[in-house]
Amino acid sequence: MRRARADTDPIAADRPQEPTRLALVQRRDCELCEHMLMQLEMLARSLTLPPLDVLDVDADAELLRRYGLHVPVLLLDGEVVCRHRLDVPELKRLLRL
Repeated sequence: MRRARADTDPIAADRPQEPTRLALVQRRDCELCEHMLMQLEMLARSLTLPPLDVLDVDADAELLRRYGLHVPVLLLDGEVVCRHRLDVPELKRLLRL
């Protein structure tokens, strides 16, 4: 008896693909945060990046608990891409660009 490969699973193929999103977790008056946002804006001029949500760590108790003083944090679909400094090669790798 042959088994179906996981990548040809008809049930998985029928599920809609969630759109990819970036999120920048930051706080007001944070120089590193402003710098990472500026770098992302510049990068978006030369590459097609997913939509970016900018989240205030101090406005959300869960974000504050999770990231605290470790901002900025760039997330791709909820997973950490980098902290403090933009890691362009890692972002490109994860986006398969």
